Amino acid sequence: MSPKSYRKSFWKTLAHALMLRSDFYENAHDTPRNRRWALIIVLIAALSHMLGYAVILIVNRASTPVFILALLFNGASVVAGYYFWTFTIWKVGQWMKPIDPTYGDLLSPLGFAYAPQILNFLTLIPLLGTPIEFFLALWGLLAVIVAIRQALDIRTRQAALISVVGFLLIQTVIGSIQILGQQVANWVL
Repeated sequence: MSPKSYRKSFWKTLAHALMLRSDFYENAHDTPRNRRWALIIVLIAALSHMLGYAVILIVNRASTPVFILALLFNGASVVAGYYFWTFTIWKVGQWMKPIDPTYGDLLSPLGFAYAPQILNFLTLIPLLGTPIEFFLALWGLLAVIVAIRQALDIRTRQAALISVVGFLLIQTVIGSIQILGQQVANWVL
């Protein structure tokens, strides 16, 4: 595949993920290419989140060590959240349905479900940052519900329950990591 067609294929994949196409998530099998693209989407989402956080740190005139440490914790929380949320969904899915995909099989569809988070840099818009952040979180949650429904072959209601349980856990973990990052940053000062 040429680099140009590879990029075109990636953007097409990203568009399908953003549109919450159930047939796309149904066919998001665990192949090396899909896993790589899903991870790229998660990493771009982390960078987008870090960009928004960087502006906050600059406005608050954070020192260079605090700036770097806070950004690293922020980006790491998004990536760690992806793996933790996938693990949570996998375990709850095992409990609900004994015959299911492996943890690795869920990485691609759930990575694609992070596609709305690529737009997280839009939270920089004054006065609209919080509503945009809420909208992106809701869009991401809906994407995860579609991904779980298709990956586990379960009803939408069950997928929503699994997603919400995982979402609450992941928000707690990400919040804890970010608080730890702030405490470490304060300690460095």
